[in-house]
Amino acid sequence: MKRFLSLLMIIAVAASTLSGCGGEESARTTAEFVSDMGLGINLGNTFDCSGDWFARTVEAQETAWGSPIITEKMIEGYAEAGFGVMRLPVSWTVLMDENGNIDAEFMDRVDEVVGWILDSGMICILNSHHDGWSEKFPQDPDGAMKTYTGMWEQICKRFKKYGEQLMFESMNEVGFDGMWNQYGGVEGKAEAFEMFNSINQAFVDTVRDSGGNNAERHLLIASYWTNIDHACDNLFEMPDDPAGKCAVSVHYYTPSTLCILSEDADWGKAQTEWGSDSDYAELDRYMDMMKTNFADKGIPVVIGEYGCFGGNKPREVVERWTLSVAEAALERGLCPVLWDTPGDEYDREAATFRRPDFIDELISLKK
Repeated sequence: MKRFLSLLMIIAVAASTLSGCGGEESARTTAEFVSDMGLGINLGNTFDCSGDWFARTVEAQETAWGSPIITEKMIEGYAEAGFGVMRLPVSWTVLMDENGNIDAEFMDRVDEVVGWILDSGMICILNSHHDGWSEKFPQDPDGAMKTYTGMWEQICKRFKKYGEQLMFESMNEVGFDGMWNQYGGVEGKAEAFEMFNSINQAFVDTVRDSGGNNAERHLLIASYWTNIDHACDNLFEMPDDPAGKCAVSVHYYTPSTLCILSEDADWGKAQTEWGSDSDYAELDRYMDMMKTNFADKGIPVVIGEYGCFGGNKPREVVERWTLSVAEAALERGLCPVLWDTPGDEYDREAATFRRPDFIDELISLKK
């Protein structure tokens, strides 16, 4: 009997391992998958560092924007707080060679952290963030597309071993202002959206063609500039996916004068208060737009980034805005993923949140 029970335990562990790191995908629809995410958080300003001012090493890219070297304990702290998904922004082209090959050591390091995220029980969203290919599309679409698809071919090959708990996201905040001025006029708009839609389609085709678990993997499709108005524009198209497992991604930093500005700028006056009837009406309008145009039509929605930053506003305003956005999203079946960097809510060195009561209140919104 003891031998029989031991055999059953071995079988159960093996089945669990296959479910998380390969083997059969679950039968969850993407809508069910997104619903199961709960609330999410970003590991921001880490593997997404970019620029030409820091050393071209794996460690330098991970730490250039203020992050300590990530440890498994740090990742576990996010999961223990109750977050169900971690978005992992990655700038793959920073350490890419002239032949389009992603640095092998960097790939290994990202893979290690992805493994920690999945082992913690969280879903991981892996994307292309601050990558140089996007800037080259208007001038050299063929060359830029070759870089883009070649990048994803390498990512797909490395990460195809993981099961559905790993989600791929096509890109971050990408748009082509040189083709179309989004703040005025329509000249070049159709061409800009057409180019953007073609990138998302190439992403889906590349992932599906790579086989293995990628044939059925849940995919996150970025909208134009991850802007809600642009996502709901008739020119934005979700790509054709033979697996039918795509969700759409938008970001929410509205009003930008509150969420982004710490001091007045030439484009706006820094806002320090939020919570009026008109403020809530604006929030509801945008969340309703995503529900009506996507969620109600069977296309799940992930708000891949949201947050309110800057030391010029009272903490209670920051918390009111953050909780209100998360609640409004969850009420409509959308998944909110908080933008977080080394100086924000989570103390990475201590592996704890700086204001645990606030995080508890945030997590409790997911009924």
